[in-house]
Amino acid sequence: MSAVTEQQIPSGTWTLDPIHSSASFAVKHMVVSTFRGRFENFDAKLDVAEDGSATLTGTVDADSIVVKDPNLAGHLKAPDFFDVERHPELRFEAHDLRRDGDEILVNGELTIKGHTNPLEARGTIAGPHQNIADKTTLGLAFETVIDRTKYGLEWNAPLPKGGFALSNEVTLLVELELSKA
Repeated sequence: MSAVTEQQIPSGTWTLDPIHSSASFAVKHMVVSTFRGRFENFDAKLDVAEDGSATLTGTVDADSIVVKDPNLAGHLKAPDFFDVERHPELRFEAHDLRRDGDEILVNGELTIKGHTNPLEARGTIAGPHQNIADKTTLGLAFETVIDRTKYGLEWNAPLPKGGFALSNEVTLLVELELSKA
């Protein structure tokens, strides 16, 4: 395990405030636009030891995907994409978090549809800070780009004049508000 460097996050367990957190994705669609979606049900926990070593774990209910079209949501839940009946959960686990001022680098493993691959995400960290309810809170915002085909999300369709319906590169955006337990 690597320690959180520079300004250490206070030790203890930090739990998710789901109301003030989000997990979303963006993918190039039909070569010309960016399609966005999100997951409504997810959880995250940050455990920081006295020595500064930290573990960040997160799970996402694949069936909670939200997009603007119910038919598309059904397709995304089907075997072509997330196959939620056989793979109901997406999972992330990191044991390497490095803080440098307001920036944070996280290395871990992401599992989607039974495929686990290493992942590096960069972002920002805010806090710790006392909120209006006098709870100690911490904000983490991460972004990374994955190749969806490495996770078994291989569906695509060729376009008549070249290119494909979907890019293989998908941007993942996670914003977490965590409270010290």
